[in-house]
Amino acid sequence: MTPSGTERTRLIVLRGNSGSGKTTVARAVRTGYGRGCALVEQDYLRRVLLRERDVDGGIAPGLIAQTVRYALDHGYHVVLEGILARARYGAVLTELCAAHRGRTAVFYFDVPWEETLRRHATRPQSAEFGEAEMREWFLPRDLLGLPGERLIPQTASVAEAVALVSRELAGAPQPAVAKRSGP
Repeated sequence: MTPSGTERTRLIVLRGNSGSGKTTVARAVRTGYGRGCALVEQDYLRRVLLRERDVDGGIAPGLIAQTVRYALDHGYHVVLEGILARARYGAVLTELCAAHRGRTAVFYFDVPWEETLRRHATRPQSAEFGEAEMREWFLPRDLLGLPGERLIPQTASVAEAVALVSRELAGAPQPAVAKRSGP
């Protein structure tokens, strides 16, 4: 296992079922922090970049791990988010967390089936996939069992979840990443 990042970098992993709120929270946390915090979205790398189904033997877990390591090794903090099912991603996530030299926080959005379905109906993705796909993907309490893994309950508002996760970046040193002008 090759160490990654530095004592200064932060790795935050947000996991949960489709529709649980993890992407909304991840994007808000990254926006709130600003430059120097990479957002690694499972859906983007797997569905958009690779156009790969989430199946055993897929290459998405490896690509996600390499992307996270690359950002950490270049001084970025990383927020990794996705369903990241334990059966397919557990070993990769466990290794990433163990290899990270800095502080790591793992959160699981513990939202029951009925609530994920209700939330899904409010998202743009509801036109792409519906209840049948959501039911197929739903994994109740799919925890990794890592030390310090924390639950974000369905009762947490988006603002409360963002505040909780953002505290992991509070006081984190601004990474010494290349600066450029423009957006």
